[in-house]
Amino acid sequence: MTESALTLRPATEADEPFLLTLRQATMTEHLERAGEPADDAAHRARLRYRYDAARIICLDGDAIGLLKAYRDDTQWHVIQLQIGRQFQGSGLGERILKTLLAAAQADALPVSLKVLKGNPAKHLYERLGFRSVDEDEREFTMMWRHAQ
Repeated sequence: MTESALTLRPATEADEPFLLTLRQATMTEHLERAGEPADDAAHRARLRYRYDAARIICLDGDAIGLLKAYRDDTQWHVIQLQIGRQFQGSGLGERILKTLLAAAQADALPVSLKVLKGNPAKHLYERLGFRSVDEDEREFTMMWRHAQ
């Protein structure tokens, strides 16, 4: 069995309707549980944040998700990772993150992200070696550090 082609491409303005629908489908329940705004305006604002770092995740050429991540001088930052519900649990998010972690390893830099409390994605992050380094009432801050 051959592995499906998983690629990333820069997000464009034309991707915004897809990304808004994706965000609503994947994040609304977690935001509502955390007491965060989940209306269209809040989703759009979060979608537009660091749009320059947005990459569309494509499976065999079809858009299925979003990765927003960037590197600065001290670390990699994962801002958002969203996979369409029908593809969740299939290992695609893990494949994307492992690629990013390999780049961070090559750069000898840590990777940080935040995850809302109650979001099951936290288990994936922990499996990949992320550890909670801080938390507030709504989310965990997690860090992955490369092997020495």
